[in-house]
Amino acid sequence: MPSPATTSLKLDLELKKRVQQLASARRRSAHWIMREAVEQYVSREEKREQFQQDALSAWNKYQTTGLHATAEEADAWLGKLEAGEHAEAPQCHL
Repeated sequence: MPSPATTSLKLDLELKKRVQQLASARRRSAHWIMREAVEQYVSREEKREQFQQDALSAWNKYQTTGLHATAEEADAWLGKLEAGEHAEAPQCHL
């Protein structure tokens, strides 16, 4: 694990008070609460960014090849998975 770096964070008084109250209730330090909040936010946003990049990549691939599965095919496949059945993903086609 890399060594920690110090960063300052300016909070308005109301938010600082809320963080302190939550830290007290959780028996954690305010520092821990804020670090945890930043970690969760960054992780969530990284996943969101990856989802957007994957969607753009899929769209570009479709634009190039024309290969796709219909909504009905995808719904049928997802319905089988939801019912606990083993099902292969539908084949892409033109």
